[in-house]
Amino acid sequence: MASVWVGHRGTIRDYPGFSPSVDAEAVRKAIRGIGTDEKTLISILTERSNAQRQLIAKEYQTAYEKELKDDLKGDLSGNFKYIMVALVTPPAVFDAKQLKKSMKGTGTDEDTLIEILTTRTSRQIKEISQAYYTVFKKSLGDDISSETSGDFRKALLTLAHGRRDESLKVDEHLAKKDAQVLYNAGENKWGTDEDQFTEILCLRSFPQLKLTFDEYRNISQKDIEDSIKGELSGHFEDLLLAIVRCVRNTPAFLAERLHQSLKGAGTDEFTLNRIMVSRSEIDLLDIRHEFKKHYGYSLYSAIKSDTSGDYEITLSKICGGDDE
Repeated sequence: MASVWVGHRGTIRDYPGFSPSVDAEAVRKAIRGIGTDEKTLISILTERSNAQRQLIAKEYQTAYEKELKDDLKGDLSGNFKYIMVALVTPPAVFDAKQLKKSMKGTGTDEDTLIEILTTRTSRQIKEISQAYYTVFKKSLGDDISSETSGDFRKALLTLAHGRRDESLKVDEHLAKKDAQVLYNAGENKWGTDEDQFTEILCLRSFPQLKLTFDEYRNISQKDIEDSIKGELSGHFEDLLLAIVRCVRNTPAFLAERLHQSLKGAGTDEFTLNRIMVSRSEIDLLDIRHEFKKHYGYSLYSAIKSDTSGDYEITLSKICGGDDE
C-alpha cells in the first residue's frame, strides 16, 4: 500500500540499499562528535525518503534511547535546525504542527491555513486531523472554530473534515447543474449565497470542478475567478480563489507561494520549509517547472541567492537540481 504522501513527481525517492541501523549510527556520530558533522547529516537526511527517515528515527530511539528530533534540536540552530527537524517528522504530524503554529498567538496566519487545507487530499486531511488530536489533545475543528469566523470558518471546517470527493470520474450533468447554482448564487443574484460556493468548491472533486468552471464560463461569459473576486471578499475570497487555482494547477499555486516566500525583503522560511519538505515526494518537479515558467528563473537559483550556509545546502538538495 503506497503512502498517501507519495506521488511520482517528487525530487526525493527511496534510497537503494538502505540500512536504518547504519544510518542511525552515522547520524549519531555526526551529532555526537566534536563539532557537528553537518555534511553527513544533510547527505543522509536529504537522500532518504520520509518513510526511510522514520525508520532511522525509530532505530535511533532504540539504540540510543533518545529522540532523533530532540538531539537535532539540541545540536543545531536557526533555519537549518527547523528544516532538519521537519525532515524527520512524519508528514501528517508536520502539517498538524504547521496548522497549530498558524493559529497560535496573536493573529492567525490565514494564508498557511488556506495553503495546507486546499492542497492536501481528503485522505491526507483525515491523517492530519488524527495527528492533530494525538499531538495537541484538541480537535483541529475546534481550533479552527475558535480562531476564525463567518463564511471563512465554515469553508475551512468543511475542508478540515476531509470530505472532498476524490474520484476521477466526472459527471457532465452535475457540472452543468453546479455551474448554474454558482451563477444563481452570485452573478445572477442581488447579494451572494456564500453557502452554495462553499458547498460546491469544498466538496466536489478537482476534475469535477474543472468541468464545472468550464460550464460556468459558458453560462455567465465570465471566469469563475472574476466572479469570486467581484462577489466575495476577505479571507473567504482568498480561500475560494486558492481552491480554483489548485483545481487548475496545484504546482503553479505552490510555485507562486514559494515565489512570494523568496522575494523581497526577508525570506518567509516558515512557508519555504513547509512547501519544500511537504512536496518533495509528491510534485516538487512540477512546482520547479511552473516556477521557471512563470518567473523566468529557476527555484534552485532563487534558493541559492536567498539563503545561505547549511540551510541553503539542505534546501538545494531537496530542490534536487537546477532548471536551465
